[in-house]
Amino acid sequence: MATVDVFPLVDEGLGNSAYLVDLGDGRGLVVDASLDLRRAWAAAHRRGLTLAFAAETHLHADFVSGARQLAETAGARVLASAAGRREFPHLGLRDDEEVDLGGLRLRALTTPGHTHEHLAYLLLDGDRPVGVFTGGSLLVGTAARTDLVAPEQTTPLARAQHASLRRLARLPDDVVVWPTHGAGSFCSAAPGAERTSTIGHEKATNPLLRIEDEDTFVTALLGSLGSYPTYFRQLPEVNRRGPELLKADPALAALDVPAVESLVSAGADVVDVRPVADFAAGHVPGALSDPLRPAFASWLGWLTALDRPLVIVRDPDQDADDIAWQAAKIGCDVVGELAGGMAAWTAEGRPTASIDLLQAADLDHAAVLDVRQRAEYAAGHVPGATHLELGAVADHADELPTGRTIVMCGHGERAMSAASVLRRAGHRDVAVVTGGPREWAEATGASLVTDAG
Repeated sequence: MATVDVFPLVDEGLGNSAYLVDLGDGRGLVVDASLDLRRAWAAAHRRGLTLAFAAETHLHADFVSGARQLAETAGARVLASAAGRREFPHLGLRDDEEVDLGGLRLRALTTPGHTHEHLAYLLLDGDRPVGVFTGGSLLVGTAARTDLVAPEQTTPLARAQHASLRRLARLPDDVVVWPTHGAGSFCSAAPGAERTSTIGHEKATNPLLRIEDEDTFVTALLGSLGSYPTYFRQLPEVNRRGPELLKADPALAALDVPAVESLVSAGADVVDVRPVADFAAGHVPGALSDPLRPAFASWLGWLTALDRPLVIVRDPDQDADDIAWQAAKIGCDVVGELAGGMAAWTAEGRPTASIDLLQAADLDHAAVLDVRQRAEYAAGHVPGATHLELGAVADHADELPTGRTIVMCGHGERAMSAASVLRRAGHRDVAVVTGGPREWAEATGASLVTDAG
């Protein structure tokens, strides 16, 4: 039989994969694409494909869906769960219903767990199952989290996830597994290096899939869950109702200094995306530091409110289009950027703020605040360090000591974000370590603490 061509479209920042399927007749199917469709368009163009179908495995929490945009701009037919009650045109599918893709077929498999309405899609070539788009059910080496809907639904959804994984495990061993969530995704219960797998490999190696007992599975799954960005609570409803259609590519409008000041006075936040050292040397007072890097969008949605206007400050060599797209794909309202950056701000005689940078070897006797994720802290931290994840700093800033605080993460980016949050909350004596616990241990010869503290 002919080979079916499926091309992963990986978003390293969100830790997710969309997929482009070449249907063999000049048309393509896209599965779980975000609003940032640039990779999908480019991949389709390279292969001479028109995008005829856009399938959704679930109501995404971590990105704005691109399915409705594809329907509008390419005439793609949207395929999704009937139980999702989407409020825009789509073909609502139920368990075992199939869609003829023109030779290939797509069969919907109800697989609740990550969400109530979750579908997996089995891709068939004739009667031969080729692979399964598992979305947020079966992942490589794990399964997706079940705590995104509501606290009281977490355990029932975990039980549903157990049943869904058992169902998928009954597929033939050579069926390829194409999950949406992978390494770096906050939707994933655990990290993993590979993004695709097979049913047989998962049956042999996935610890969760090998747990037969439902209660044991629930305990293992829920015990592995960490925190997640706060914007996850809002996007499922945005995607259910139908995201606003883009009339043009997102862009950063140029704003002069008085315009920025006016927006800030009206409630806008300034988000500084420059590297840590640049922010430390001088920034707009009250600005939030979120250095531009693969994880930029996740932290932007965690540390700001989706309905709050944002003004960007960047260096000239940082890609304005990349910043605008990363913000748009998680639903942030970026109204523009400070034209000319910090040079324009200082040229107008406006005040600046700065934050001290320290090397890991130079830690003094001040309080050390470690803002990494729980698992990172438990794996090794500086003795005596207080732990508070970056995503929780704003809510607990008033509980921290008011004296000198040295903020630490792994490399400095999250630490600077936390320091900027503390400054906004009134903490004046804040410094940031440019390295992490490992650098401290190497510089001092001392040992890290490896309990949970």
